[in-house]
Amino acid sequence: MSLSTYRVARHCFQVCLPDAFKAENIIPSFSPFTFEEEGDVLFRMDVEIGQAHASDALDEIGQFDCGGANHGVYATADGGYVFEISLPGENAPLACQMWANADFSSCKSVVMEGSRQQQNFGLNNALMMAFAFAAAPFDTLLIHASVIRHAGYGYLFTAPSGTGKSTHTHLWYKHIPGCDLMNDDNPVVRIIDGRALVFGSPWSGKTPCYRNIYAPIGAITRIEQRPENSVRRMAAIEAFATLLPAVSSMKWDRRVYMSICDTISSLLSIIPVYWLGCRPDEEAARVCFEAVHV
Repeated sequence: MSLSTYRVARHCFQVCLPDAFKAENIIPSFSPFTFEEEGDVLFRMDVEIGQAHASDALDEIGQFDCGGANHGVYATADGGYVFEISLPGENAPLACQMWANADFSSCKSVVMEGSRQQQNFGLNNALMMAFAFAAAPFDTLLIHASVIRHAGYGYLFTAPSGTGKSTHTHLWYKHIPGCDLMNDDNPVVRIIDGRALVFGSPWSGKTPCYRNIYAPIGAITRIEQRPENSVRRMAAIEAFATLLPAVSSMKWDRRVYMSICDTISSLLSIIPVYWLGCRPDEEAARVCFEAVHV
């Protein structure tokens, strides 16, 4: 077994892999986040290759569609959870089963036999959920967004999958001088000493953008496709209702859910949130930039 330590958004966690796995092969997106120093550990994930343990006797919380892949969630008798992560597609096979204690500080993943790509999918998703739920009480949000940096500030764009947030950040990159992409799907937002910061992460969807960088947040913008380009600032209640569904959460777990609600409320007292109705064109990028940039 080999133990590796990673640091994402200033949270450290450990992954213990069997000898058959090399971290640089099974979770290559984590390489920029390797951390050699000692420090407090948010959680530890022990990984094995094998068959899923029986979950029939557990209390089923629900089956959830997560980006085209099914995640089954079950409660254990001691207050912990079991997640069964399937590959994308209807009736797809199981890729990974994760067992976690109540606060996600101790997790175990059983990765199914299969291709390296399938194993990467399962373990990557398990680590993403463990991080999101273990870090929730520490003013930390894993948010479904694309984020671009300009003049030292990070600008987040949220929208349902397929709406065009990646297209919009690409338009900024193409037409607004001085931009660079920080993350294209799952950046981490933290409030530290009263400042709202956005961090790159090992999770970036279909775009391989795994950057160990951070920036103060300039603004967050919700995107909707519209025939005309227009932007407005949201009121606090509307902004809260916009951000909550974009954050990785567990509504059935009071500890996680209330922590996330509190962090979003704190975030809204610091950072403006905008609504952008737009076409996928240069004008949309310029209209948005003029409205939201610091």
